[in-house]
This record gives sequence, C-alpha cells and structure tokens, in this order.
Amino acid sequence: MRDDFVSKHRSTSDLKAHLVLTTKYRRKVFDSVMIDRLHEIYADLLGKWDCKLIEFNGEEDHVHLLFQYFPDIALNKLVNNLKSVSSRRIRQEYGEKLDAIYKKEVLWNGSYFVASCGGVTVTTLRKYIEEQDKPS
Repeated sequence: MRDDFVSKHRSTSDLKAHLVLTTKYRRKVFDSVMIDRLHEIYADLLGKWDCKLIEFNGEEDHVHLLFQYFPDIALNKLVNNLKSVSSRRIRQEYGEKLDAIYKKEVLWNGSYFVASCGGVTVTTLRKYIEEQDKPS
C-alpha cells in the first residue's frame, strides 16, 4: 500500500485538497512571522480534525494549504473552522497591526477556493479504469 493512503474505520483513502484563503479586501496584512504563525495554527487545527497539513505557504494577502483528509469530513465545515479559529488567534496575537488595517474585527474574505487534487491526472486515472479486465 502506498504511503499516501490513510485508513480509518473501514475505509482507506487518499484525499487531498488545495485551499486558498484571501484576506478581506485583499489587503496586504501578513509578514513572514505571521505566515509562520499561521502555519503552526493550521498544522495544529488540521491535526485536531484528523487531517494532515502537507504543505503551507502564503503571501501578504493570501495563504495556500495542501492537506490530506478523510472522506467523512465535510470540507465546508472544516474550512469554516480553519478560517474562524485562525482569524481569532491571529487577531489575539497581532491585533494592533490588524486594527490599523481594518476598522472591524475581520481577517478573511467571506469566500475561499478549494480544489481536490491527487497524485495522478484525471486522464491517467480514466485510462487505468478503462483498462480494467472487465469480466465476460
């Protein structure tokens, strides 16, 4: 079995998602220290959801997360938790800086981008499925 596969209860899976969160009004908020802190926050939060942070990085106005999750996770609930908890923690730790940028207690844009991703392309997977030895 591949190292990427994870098992839980009676299922084995390899589900990964790419999540992009942007700051409210795409304001340039983050410095490298805040990006590092967000990395810690997300690794901790995803661990609590039984997920694994694979890769993380960001720029002044957005962050990218690549994480593995189980099929029983509702992505919209996970993303909302990631956004609300990270916003609360960052505001607690860097409130003065954020208060100078935002008049209200906000951090993230209301929307987000999420895409499923895997180790192979859809074309490769389609070919693999097509080539299965169908019984006569």
